[in-house]
Amino acid sequence: TKPTRRSCNKAGPLEQEEAGPLEQEEAGPVEHEEEAEDEMCSEISALVLPYPELAPVVFFCLKQTTCPRSWCIRLVCTWFERVSMMVILLNCVTLGMYQPCENIDCSSQRCQVLQAFDAMIYIFFAVEMVVKMIALGIFGRSCYLGDTWNRLDFFIVMAGVVEYSLDLQNINLTAIRTVRVLRPLKAINRVPSMRILVNLLLDTLPMLGNVLLLCFFVFFIFGIIGVQLWAGLLRNRCYPEENFTLSSGMALPTPYYSPDEEDERPFICSLPQDNGIMSCADVPARREGGRVCCLDAEDAPGLCVDWNRYYTRCRTGRSNPHKGAINFDNIGYAWIVIFQVITLEGWVEIMYYVMDAHSFYNFIYFILLIIVSEHTPTVQ
Repeated sequence: TKPTRRSCNKAGPLEQEEAGPLEQEEAGPVEHEEEAEDEMCSEISALVLPYPELAPVVFFCLKQTTCPRSWCIRLVCTWFERVSMMVILLNCVTLGMYQPCENIDCSSQRCQVLQAFDAMIYIFFAVEMVVKMIALGIFGRSCYLGDTWNRLDFFIVMAGVVEYSLDLQNINLTAIRTVRVLRPLKAINRVPSMRILVNLLLDTLPMLGNVLLLCFFVFFIFGIIGVQLWAGLLRNRCYPEENFTLSSGMALPTPYYSPDEEDERPFICSLPQDNGIMSCADVPARREGGRVCCLDAEDAPGLCVDWNRYYTRCRTGRSNPHKGAINFDNIGYAWIVIFQVITLEGWVEIMYYVMDAHSFYNFIYFILLIIVSEHTPTVQ
């Protein structure tokens, strides 16, 4: 005969011991039948849920059929994302219209209108976060914070809470306000194709590790070469001879020769032990009012005196070109120079500085650096 379903009352230990071999053989099919019934019940319960992919219960009491949560689920699954996208675009417009220099105290009508729009946009983002938390739940794989882009939205909303709380206390924290620029990133989560492209880009970042490592070696090797060859050379200037004094008691206009455009193109000379292009003998004559001065200080004091003829000794000074930013005095500044060279912006002037101070053949260093830097990504 077909075995019947097991009753709710379990048999005692004595009855289980008295069960014969026949009853033990019948117990096996009964257990398999119960497992099959449990699986069927779970499948039926999954079919009964309106949204099987969502958590059955959130906040310990809100089921999918509960009124607040069911309303939030329907709101999220329909036109809510389109409205959110329009609000994000509006926020981009308001952020672009903001003028921080003119709106320090926000006394103009334009600033007040933009501030009102910003408050309404923030309220919408906060309501959107709460609605999604009620619909999806907070923690879990398919819940709100289980998605990376939702975590970004959560961070933006929490930063807004800190910002507005500080405004109420008359505390201005500019660093918190900069989080507003992250709001347009919320659009990535609303456009599936854009989200796929961004995820692919983020997945390829680890693959760039070898390229970055090679770039580091290029910077390190060329930086060491530059420090060993040209440390301190870009501070060479033409000074007068030691213990130099004029018989007339007058002093030189500047301690060393500096052209009128000192900040743009300083005169860098070569030390006697180097083979640079420029020397103190190449210092041009002084010009005043478009005229070339050729008189000595003793001949006609107070007139057009060529003071530049007294700067005859090249030695190391204190200042580097471009307010001290361009030099090879240490590996840090060398990396800054290398970075500027590989950007192909102003690298010719830097090459001329080094050639003037050290040797004409230093151009080989810069040509090799540009070739290696330009072909490094292609090789990888």
